[in-house]
Amino acid sequence: MVFEQQTPLKLHTTMRVGGDARLSVAPANSEELASAVAYCRQNGIRFIILGNGSNIVFADSGFDGCVIFTTKLQSIGINGNTITAGAGAALSSLSSTALKNSLSGLEFAYGIPGSVGGAVYMNAGAYGGEISQIFDRCTVICRDGSTKVLCKDELDFGYRHSALQSGEYILTDATFVLTSGEQSAIKSAMDANMASRKAKQPLEFPSSGSAFKRPTGYFAAALIEQAGLKGYTVGGAQVSPKHAGFIVNLGNATASDVEMLSKYVSDNVYAKFGVRLESEIIFVR
Repeated sequence: MVFEQQTPLKLHTTMRVGGDARLSVAPANSEELASAVAYCRQNGIRFIILGNGSNIVFADSGFDGCVIFTTKLQSIGINGNTITAGAGAALSSLSSTALKNSLSGLEFAYGIPGSVGGAVYMNAGAYGGEISQIFDRCTVICRDGSTKVLCKDELDFGYRHSALQSGEYILTDATFVLTSGEQSAIKSAMDANMASRKAKQPLEFPSSGSAFKRPTGYFAAALIEQAGLKGYTVGGAQVSPKHAGFIVNLGNATASDVEMLSKYVSDNVYAKFGVRLESEIIFVR
């Protein structure tokens, strides 16, 4: 396991912005992941766990610490109606594996540009489905370096929320319970979801996915559009004209552009409608 210096984070996030990480490392397995975390804690090095980087934006000044990538923890295993995957496995790969084994329940996740670890951390969801609906258990690293298994009740799932956000645990793998289904029906649902994504979302530009959480009783994209902010631009960052719930990188955006635009949208929607939009993008300085 080798620690690298000055890793350009824009190459590791879907928004394609941000500076360099002072240190980075990509553990090959859960034991190396635990060792990397222990090293950082013992040496007082700030660290962050990163999967596909689909909902995070690092500052232009970079990250003065260590980014621990889970990208090598990609194992996926099937046991009956359960599927267990490493934290770094892509959700689309997980969905495709379920399809091959005629297992239903992950259709909603097909096309979400995230990893298993990030999906559990954020309780990712789309098209009426959420990770919490199929989640069974996960293996985590505790603060003292030990590992334990947490069941669904211990994850305290909510809308875009899980107990992992407390920072007490680091997920290494997760197990989901699916149901047997007709392969053709599963594929049809996955294809329909992907077609909807391509038709409605600005996949042609770098983004972090949905930029704002859904406020109770409203839809973020509708509020943004009603506020007249569709297409509004700050530097190289833009509220997508295709889908107002997305902030996209037109090609030369900075992290500051994205953060300023996010704040501008939230402030203007609040001023017009009295509804505060909460960012779904995690901004890290």
